[in-house]
Amino acid sequence: MPDISRRKKDQAVNLEALMGNKPPQAPDVEAAVLGAMLVEPSVIDESMEELTPSCFYDPKHRMIFEAMSSLVNEHVAIDLISVSEKLRSLGNLEVVGGPVVLAGLSQNIGAAAHIEYYLKILKQKTIQRDLITASYDILRESFDETVKVDNLIDDAQTKVFNAIQMGEKQDVRDIGSIINSVMDNLQELQNITGPSGVPCGYPSIDKVTGGWQKSDLIILAARPSVGKTAFALNIARNAAVDHNMPVAVFSLEMSADQLGKRLITTESGLAGDKIRGGVKLEPYEWEQLEVTLKNLAKAPLYIDDTPGIPIMEFRSKAKRLVKQKQVRLIVVDYLQLMQGPTELRGMREQEVAAISRTLKATAKELNIPIIALSQLSRDAVKRTGGTGKPQLSDLRESGSIEQDADMVLFIHRPEFVGLSEDPADKEKAIIIIAKHRNGEVCDIEMKYKAGQVKFVEPDQSLDIQASRTYVSAASEPAAAAPAASPVRDDYNFDNDPNQQF
Repeated sequence: MPDISRRKKDQAVNLEALMGNKPPQAPDVEAAVLGAMLVEPSVIDESMEELTPSCFYDPKHRMIFEAMSSLVNEHVAIDLISVSEKLRSLGNLEVVGGPVVLAGLSQNIGAAAHIEYYLKILKQKTIQRDLITASYDILRESFDETVKVDNLIDDAQTKVFNAIQMGEKQDVRDIGSIINSVMDNLQELQNITGPSGVPCGYPSIDKVTGGWQKSDLIILAARPSVGKTAFALNIARNAAVDHNMPVAVFSLEMSADQLGKRLITTESGLAGDKIRGGVKLEPYEWEQLEVTLKNLAKAPLYIDDTPGIPIMEFRSKAKRLVKQKQVRLIVVDYLQLMQGPTELRGMREQEVAAISRTLKATAKELNIPIIALSQLSRDAVKRTGGTGKPQLSDLRESGSIEQDADMVLFIHRPEFVGLSEDPADKEKAIIIIAKHRNGEVCDIEMKYKAGQVKFVEPDQSLDIQASRTYVSAASEPAAAAPAASPVRDDYNFDNDPNQQF
């Protein structure tokens, strides 16, 4: 602690030399607080809770406060003698001016009566100094060409946020105020007919979760090629298109164009090989695309396909998206491809743990749900006997993923992993809610339509969407279709300059 506060003091002095101004300070108030702590035991706890050594600008006052803090931690009463002996043992008694200075501090008998006012002044001065120090650091790093801009932005936001935190300590709340807050929230929920959180678009899942809840970290895990990305895109699409809720997708594995093709396949109902260009489109299918994609093109869905995005860069972009685009849900595909802190490179388990903690902290700080996709270890495939369903212990590379997550979902497809040869199970998919911090755990049966890369409820048919839009056009393609599909020069969905696929 002394090193940190001393470094802050040195930075403030440097800034003083540069700007020609003295940093904000109140030496008389500092002396009054220390004097009150020496003569009135009742103010010690309050002062220790509200102040840190950095709140004292005068180095002598800081040394005295640090000595008092050490005594409190050692459960020793604070008075002239104990503080003097502590300073002597630290080699600082003569530096602060000896016992005479301590005796002089204790002469301010009336200080204890005004302690709350004095503490407020010291905290305000500290915030001012910390903001000056943060500004100085930001200025210095901004001139450093080796610092990445995204890291610079995140560091700047963090430094300013930490500076103002001094004045925003949360008080202990009594149960009465908590109950009133809960009852107010309950009253608001009575007027909501659908999910209380961000709806995923699947009634059977929304019934269990109530939608994706604010500040939650949701882990969606499965083995490769089981359908993690497809399910996550379905969720993002449902929130953005059906409910007009801004959603951001960070795709570390697939490019934005690849995700765009998947979304177009799902939305249009056309076969995936036609969207990928393997099969030529008929003229009526171009019209079908134009009609069915209008809502998708206007949806508040934002995609970032930076490969191997560093976790700090993700935090910075997430903050901007929430502030500028009012994003309500973030999807990360997938967690193990993110880059953790530089100092943890080569220590994979610790790096993944740091990424997991940061994702949870970001969800809590921004007060939005974050869905992070994750790979499962090979143990999920090697396991013999039973149903072959994945377990929480299968989460790859770090047990902290399970610990940090508010909810863990697995995608299980029996036919895909060779556990069923029944043709009826070909499309069967099970969404396993294996951990749910605020609700029940259960298995929810779904269907996976591989041709349209889409998950649907068991009683839902994908054919409804296509036939609803283009029954008449689909009934007469042969007569009107030429041998080769024409190229549509006017095929353009750039209605929103901020929209990207």
